[in-house]
Amino acid sequence: MSAQLAAKHLISIDDLDRSGIEQILDRAESFAEVAGREIKKVPALRGRTVVNLFYEASTRTSSSFELAAKRLSADVVSIRSAGSAVDKGESLKDTIHTLSAYDPAAIVIRSPHAGAAQLVAGWTPASVINAGDGKHEHPTQALLDAFTLRRRLGSLDGLNIWIVGDVMHSRVARSNILAFNRMGAKTTVCGPPTLLPRGIGALGCRVTPVLTGIDQADVIYVLRMQQERMREAFVPSLREYAARYQIGAGHLGPGQLLMHPGPVNRGIELSADAIDSPQALIGDQVKAGVAVRMAVLYELLAHAPALAAAA
Repeated sequence: MSAQLAAKHLISIDDLDRSGIEQILDRAESFAEVAGREIKKVPALRGRTVVNLFYEASTRTSSSFELAAKRLSADVVSIRSAGSAVDKGESLKDTIHTLSAYDPAAIVIRSPHAGAAQLVAGWTPASVINAGDGKHEHPTQALLDAFTLRRRLGSLDGLNIWIVGDVMHSRVARSNILAFNRMGAKTTVCGPPTLLPRGIGALGCRVTPVLTGIDQADVIYVLRMQQERMREAFVPSLREYAARYQIGAGHLGPGQLLMHPGPVNRGIELSADAIDSPQALIGDQVKAGVAVRMAVLYELLAHAPALAAAA
């Protein structure tokens, strides 16, 4: 695969090879400097429109995409399903056709349905960025996580990264396994057997139902228990889950780093002392979101020869 995106969209980490990821991370480094300026704007997307279409609740992703587009001087239209025509029964396809009439340069979509971003890409001439689709993927989260680790450690090559928790319902886990492996890390996923999807190892990770060996990890990446996606009992109780899989400060050895995509369920997947530990990079991840999403928008819309593939 070339360093270019497969098309003019970012649907999956599989749209990028290592050099493509590095190009976005390098661009994000330059945009991180903008945050320190008195006027936090560059004119790269002046006159362009970015639509944020969120069918699921979001704080970090929606706000950082909105801020990223505004810092690039784009016009931004943010739509939540609640209170919109979606509440009145309008289909996703009809919503996209309506929005496309406004000639957006990009549509950023979050949906509870896997594959929604790919469908949208076939319905609009705009570039489409997947901000999370069901249990499928969340590519910009993986990019900002890689950016955070590269900033702290210089490289992901040879890192031993454990991803712990509700892997079954996590789009972050899937994107991060792909991105971390592509950047030279070794990944292990760990959680209750009922929350480890069949075939997850095919993504190139080791799979284990126990925390034995986690002391050898360079990075512990903890996932949120996504109770809103669970239609049945995957664990006997949250108390029992926490007793076996919660990561506390006592799990963190010298030099180990802790990550979480947020929002955190304090006292369930992470203890309060772990969240507040100096080894936690959770705040760094949030800060990275704007710069990385600026980089994605820029590479898709303003730097077309690099990432928008030729036909």
